[in-house]
Amino acid sequence: MLQLNKHVFDLKRPLLMGILNITPDSFSDGGKYLTLSEALKRAHKMIEEGADIIDIGGESTRPGSEPVSADEELKRIAPIIEVLKKDSNIAISVDTYKPEVMREVIDMDVAMINDVFALTQPGAIDIIKKSNVGICLMHMQGIPKTMQVNPTYQNVAREVQSFLKVRADLLINEGIDK
Repeated sequence: MLQLNKHVFDLKRPLLMGILNITPDSFSDGGKYLTLSEALKRAHKMIEEGADIIDIGGESTRPGSEPVSADEELKRIAPIIEVLKKDSNIAISVDTYKPEVMREVIDMDVAMINDVFALTQPGAIDIIKKSNVGICLMHMQGIPKTMQVNPTYQNVAREVQSFLKVRADLLINEGIDK
């Protein structure tokens, strides 16, 4: 069983996560879902297609992307979160690395935080510790703007695995439930 805030999943089958980027420079959808109406239509289509979780992103993390402010990120994602919470029982994940965005969306009762920086930003761990949300830790070298400039690995699988294990062990030691 996997518990993500109030959502409990039986892991006898893989979970399906639908990606909904509310960004004009998304690499996965080219900025198709910028209006609330289009974003909702896409979210409901993913639910119909069997998504267990909808992962909402308000800042592109594609290679070469520019960061946006926490206020801009929240302006993009908060409306869709609010409506989906009223319209459906879907688990909502938020793709963010900013502690201030994490705090706001956790207050909106999301199920999970999906963090490309693996909770390395100052204050992120403390916010997660005070919540019941699930977390998804990601790995990258550098920042989105530069991560593809010259990534170097001796053994990519081993190095990514090692990074994620170190992060997971740190979080467990910080008191975050495994």
